[in-house]
Amino acid sequence: MTYMLCKHRVHDFERWHKIFTSHAEAQKKSGLHLLYLLRATNDPNQIVYLFKVDNMDVAKAFTKAPEATQAGEQSGVIGKPEIILLND
Repeated sequence: MTYMLCKHRVHDFERWHKIFTSHAEAQKKSGLHLLYLLRATNDPNQIVYLFKVDNMDVAKAFTKAPEATQAGEQSGVIGKPEIILLND
């Protein structure tokens, strides 16, 4: 099974989360299934989330799509997200 782990900071978690959840359908269409969404205990704007991935190539394309970049900018992502593809 393949997974995608994402980690980044945001300016405001509530704002980010609203935009993130509004893209749930696009995530599913790209074969991304959210398993966990976690926040750091010492910094609630530090976010880590894990998707189960149906197809690694499609997942990579989704993360590089202009829409994903635009959503990150609109939602207040700070810096470039760290994205790690994993296998079990």
